[in-house]
Amino acid sequence: MEIKGLGQLLAALAAALFVRAVAGPGPALLPPAEDTEDEYDEEAAEGGGVPPVTIRWDRVTCALKNKRGDMARFLLSNLSGEAKPGRLLALMGPSGSGKTTLLNVLAGQLSESPSLHLSGYLYVNDQPMSQGGYKSAYVRQEDIFFSQLTVRETLSLAAELQLPDTMSPERKEKYVTDLLFRLGLVNSADSIVGDAKVRGISGGEKKRLSLACELIASPSVIFADEPTTGLDAFQAEKVMETLRQLAEDGHTVICSIHQPRGSVYSKFDDIVLLSEGEVVYMGPAKEEPLTYFASLGYQCPDHENPAEFLADLISTDYSSAESVQSSQKRIENLVDEFANKVLITEFNSPVAQLEGSEFSAKLAPKSTRKQRRGWWRQFRLLFKRAWMQAFRDGPTNKVRARMSVASAIIFGSVFWRMGKTQTSIQDRMGLLQVAAINTAMAALTKTVGVFPKERAIVDRERAKGSYALGPYLSSKLLAEIPIGAAFPLIFGSILYPMAKLHPTFSRFAKFCGIVTVESFAASAMGLTVGAIAPTPEAAMALGPSLMTVFIVFGGYYVNADNTPVIFRWIPKASLIRWAFQGLSINEFKGLQFEQQHSYDIQTGEQALERFSLGGIRITDTLAAQGRILLFWYWMTYLLLKKNRPRYQQLLPPSEEDQNKQQGE
Repeated sequence: MEIKGLGQLLAALAAALFVRAVAGPGPALLPPAEDTEDEYDEEAAEGGGVPPVTIRWDRVTCALKNKRGDMARFLLSNLSGEAKPGRLLALMGPSGSGKTTLLNVLAGQLSESPSLHLSGYLYVNDQPMSQGGYKSAYVRQEDIFFSQLTVRETLSLAAELQLPDTMSPERKEKYVTDLLFRLGLVNSADSIVGDAKVRGISGGEKKRLSLACELIASPSVIFADEPTTGLDAFQAEKVMETLRQLAEDGHTVICSIHQPRGSVYSKFDDIVLLSEGEVVYMGPAKEEPLTYFASLGYQCPDHENPAEFLADLISTDYSSAESVQSSQKRIENLVDEFANKVLITEFNSPVAQLEGSEFSAKLAPKSTRKQRRGWWRQFRLLFKRAWMQAFRDGPTNKVRARMSVASAIIFGSVFWRMGKTQTSIQDRMGLLQVAAINTAMAALTKTVGVFPKERAIVDRERAKGSYALGPYLSSKLLAEIPIGAAFPLIFGSILYPMAKLHPTFSRFAKFCGIVTVESFAASAMGLTVGAIAPTPEAAMALGPSLMTVFIVFGGYYVNADNTPVIFRWIPKASLIRWAFQGLSINEFKGLQFEQQHSYDIQTGEQALERFSLGGIRITDTLAAQGRILLFWYWMTYLLLKKNRPRYQQLLPPSEEDQNKQQGE
């Protein structure tokens, strides 16, 4: 009897191992319970997969408000529906139909705005959203990564930042490898991601890498905004096949899509057709929509892509006034027919009767687990990433090196081997001012051209709780010191001997030190500009404009003693002024000039007094630049902390809102 029982046990174990081998990794690639923290243990105990989540939305309305606070234009009008686990739901419609708005509402990613009104109910597994969250992933339309990291490094760093600390390095490595195989990225695992300057992986691979980074959090729900945008037909189909596989693995997958090809459309389980913020059809995606519209007199021609037929049917034709009127009338009829013939389930949750203030809650899906990593561990990981990004960025570094060499040669040629005549005093002052301006502008333009794009990545990762702001800024500052110091040193090493500035090594070292500190201060200022500006284009316009003000009050064009009282603070805040003053003191102290008249300047100290630059030490100028650097870094920290993305609050619909909507 014991032998028989043992045989049954071995047979059951063998069967379990066989199923595990065939099935491969679980739906969310969850690490085993013993290697995880509490919340992962709970999910593993439920079967090793992601918890199933059904999302239902009821009477969701989103409208733009006018100056009086009235709803002027409806982006979404009284929408209801649901998305189920194990099914791929596509939100389809023409441009401006509201599909992306609805996706953002469901994902809790609708940006907060005082001109927006958002109301309705959102339920997760038949429970109000305010009573509990769920783990979700949001794959954005733009795929933004650190361009110099490889696919494996990008995914490994995301795993280090999001997976539990108790999980062993070997398990994390296997976890990443499983994701690479699962999403078809193993062949490009050691290729850099790339960007517009450096060729890297393809657009489809970037989209799948975005999915891989989001899947690390083991989300129950996956939102994808236009996942096929910018991809060719083959890559688009591969991405949608990946989403389809994720749905089959138990995830709830919701995507917005404009007009897919036939093979992509066939992968959808359910669709929601939207036109001008209203539902034209909602239900299964295979044969049902064609049958439904055929019953209304709109027959899909044979051999035509159903997606194209549906898109044409619910789009407004703007080719002529008559076509606009007829197509809008058709859409209105379709909306009315669907509202009359399709029974939309009403939710009877007791929360629907709660006061607005009790139900009111920001849509905040539980994107990831709580932050549990220490400050130093975050710093170490982020420093490693920043270091690789800075040193591998060959094209940018080559351009900066060439510009440093070229500008040094040009300025050195113009101010070639200056003597010690009276006219050389003005030449020296002009050269030192030009050197200060060139160094600051080079560092500023590089930073404002890069940081706004990097800020988008940082905002996304901070929203997941991957790391805090302090370790990020500290690691970025330290990682960029070597590469940031190289270019001012190249510039000074070429310019100094060509212009025949004060010919001692200590003076040369101080010259390089001053322009290097100025370069770091200008980069810190660029970070602040990038944190303020909403777009890279705005940052590129704002940065040089602000620097121009500091150039005017930089000590050469306007004497500090003649500065109007209301502007006296600007020279003290101008990094150009402090760099110019430090360079001038370094150059002129101890110099003797040729005298032809009694009123001529004889010593460098006299020249400094003439420009109101005396009475201060070089260490004081360096300390002032250091304070400016810390000020701009502190401002960047405060701005990034304050400007963290905020999302629109979902309010329960009121009778007044519904009456206004019906009046529209």
